[in-house]
Amino acid sequence: MAVRPNPKKDTSSDYRKNAMRAEVAAETQRLKTYLAPTVQMQGLFLEDIEIKMAGAHRTVHVVVDLPEDQSGGVSLDAISVAAQAVSDAMDNDPHDDGRPYSLEVSSPGVSRPLTEPRHWRRNVGRMVSVSASRGDDMMGRIVSVDDDGVTLIPEIPVKKGMKAKQGDPVHLPFANIRKGRVEVEFAHLEDDPAGEDAPDETTAEEA
Repeated sequence: MAVRPNPKKDTSSDYRKNAMRAEVAAETQRLKTYLAPTVQMQGLFLEDIEIKMAGAHRTVHVVVDLPEDQSGGVSLDAISVAAQAVSDAMDNDPHDDGRPYSLEVSSPGVSRPLTEPRHWRRNVGRMVSVSASRGDDMMGRIVSVDDDGVTLIPEIPVKKGMKAKQGDPVHLPFANIRKGRVEVEFAHLEDDPAGEDAPDETTAEEA
């Protein structure tokens, strides 16, 4: 019985995709280095940059936050000022390739996962849920953060309709925290309407 040869797999599409990913990753890192001083001059911290390509057009999403020694969230006015400063910096970028772009500047928002020590320090006093690498998952309020981990006052599960109970403070090493996330509380929304619990975002577009 004759065996038909397998047609040669066309990898040109994969090659282009991989090349595009590498280009975007390199440009993202370059912009982080280039824009960080500009954001810092506005009294903010450059949390992240994400670039999305659509043909020759790119969307640059810049996420800014308050320094870790400040509480609360980034106001809409601060985001607007930062967006203008970042836009001016990008327009004067000596290494920009001239492709058109849209700029989006926003605060992290409550949905941001807590992945770095500064994220935990920024949220001292807030209720968080923690997925542990070892042991049980936990929900509790952050009371302090040190170089090794986080100290929480855990919320003890109770029957529906009963007042929540609090346990003794527990210290969780960063090495044992698989994932953390802030839990939205209405009290924080009322006290801090323009903070991290609100989806603040302002956008500047440049052709």
